[in-house]
Amino acid sequence: MSGGQLVVAVDGGGVKTDLALVDSLGSVLAVVRGGSSQAHYLGVAGAVDVLEALLDEACGTAGLGRLARPFAATAQILLAGADLPEEVSAIRTGLELRNWSERLLVDSDMPALLRSGTDRGWGIAVVCGTGINCLGLAPDGREARFLSFGPVSGDWGGGRDVGLAALAAAVRAADGRGPASVLREAVPAHFGLADPLEVARAVHLDELPMVRLGELAPVVLAAYDEDAVAASIIRRLADEVVAFARAALHRLELTSRDPDVVLGGRVLRSLPPGVLKGIAREIETVAPLARVVVARSEPIVGAALLGLDALGADPSVKDRARAGLDAAVADLSSLVVERLG
Repeated sequence: MSGGQLVVAVDGGGVKTDLALVDSLGSVLAVVRGGSSQAHYLGVAGAVDVLEALLDEACGTAGLGRLARPFAATAQILLAGADLPEEVSAIRTGLELRNWSERLLVDSDMPALLRSGTDRGWGIAVVCGTGINCLGLAPDGREARFLSFGPVSGDWGGGRDVGLAALAAAVRAADGRGPASVLREAVPAHFGLADPLEVARAVHLDELPMVRLGELAPVVLAAYDEDAVAASIIRRLADEVVAFARAALHRLELTSRDPDVVLGGRVLRSLPPGVLKGIAREIETVAPLARVVVARSEPIVGAALLGLDALGADPSVKDRARAGLDAAVADLSSLVVERLG
């Protein structure tokens, strides 16, 4: 059972959703993982149903059973795709009907990433998962946000964009329009197909879902040191990360301050050290005192810490929660890898 007030924390995306139960003493009661909770794919009702199922699983894991509602002091529900006020409002309305908590915060997943990488309460966060996005938060509470709608809002750099660029490069290498590249063999090999043209055909005919192209991001990263074409794709991604951070720094007038610039998401966390150093150098030309850091914890950790912040928890409590959540998420990830293997 819990030794204090309960915090429900959610980090939800287009591929996976993590939900954590933590108490106000910093004890981690449960961390569970499910599939997509992206309302754009599932609808609001479908997304809320996914979260409700994960909450039931977490309560069972924690031995809490069915609790009278509202049972949590605060719920931090941070979801990819909850970018516009009307999107946030619709999801909030759906969750309010479930009556989880006395206080409810619904937002995009960006505050979770920022909080996972810094304890300062402000700074810049750039994420590259399925898509790419950025959040800037000034010490006085001013925000810099971006639409993050994909190509229609000028975005490039999510895992799917990197994968699509890899497929395009592989096809061009195969049909003679582009330079030779190891991607010509590596891209079809990933999907168990004979050549890049077969991959393109499968995507065109909807035999291979476009979203699966995001699986190619690690393939491109693995080829970075040996292949000029793969390296050019990663350099383009680095340029986009810098563009987001630069824009947020200027909009919030933080160029003379010392913000933490937190990089997160599975793609950015896997960048080669030299690429990360290059991003840091470019950002430092705009804000010389900025500190570029790769998020040390998964976003679900940041979501839970935001809940503890809301309860006014002591730093020692938050440190305990971070350590416990880091360990729980590592165990969860290992289990997923074992199942996939």
